Amino acid sequence: MVSTGDTAPTFTETVGTAEHESFDLEEHLGDGPVVLAFFPGAFTPPCRNEMLGLQEHLADFHAAGATIFGISADSPFSQGAFREEHGLEFDLVSDMDGDTIEAYGLTMDIPDLGLYGVANRSVFVIDDEGVVTYRWVADDPTNEPDYDAILDAVDAA
Repeated sequence: MVSTGDTAPTFTETVGTAEHESFDLEEHLGDGPVVLAFFPGAFTPPCRNEMLGLQEHLADFHAAGATIFGISADSPFSQGAFREEHGLEFDLVSDMDGDTIEAYGLTMDIPDLGLYGVANRSVFVIDDEGVVTYRWVADDPTNEPDYDAILDAVDAA
């Protein structure tokens, strides 16, 4: 699993919008801290709560110079609908093949919900040099992160 002090694994995936544009993490490094918020699945109550929590703090993240990206194994179509339904103003990145989720050591199954190979809920802050300066991984995927702790990590990055 990726830890604080590690170089963040870079990746190229697809953004969940109508255009399904390509996303490359390397293109966002050097422009201020990057917050990667991995979540198990769109349209589930805990994931909705987390993404709305990030949205509520979005102005604070932007004021600190940070960019937020949500990442899940959902299709770009599902993510686009989820983003639109909840008015999210940050991009959601689709990792349908699970390579990025695996690279970060976050792969998990939730058999009761029929979810396999999804991301455990977690947040990483990456500095301009591509180094992970903050990591939070949920003990239980229904838990939400401490948004103030993420903001503090962004300020310190």
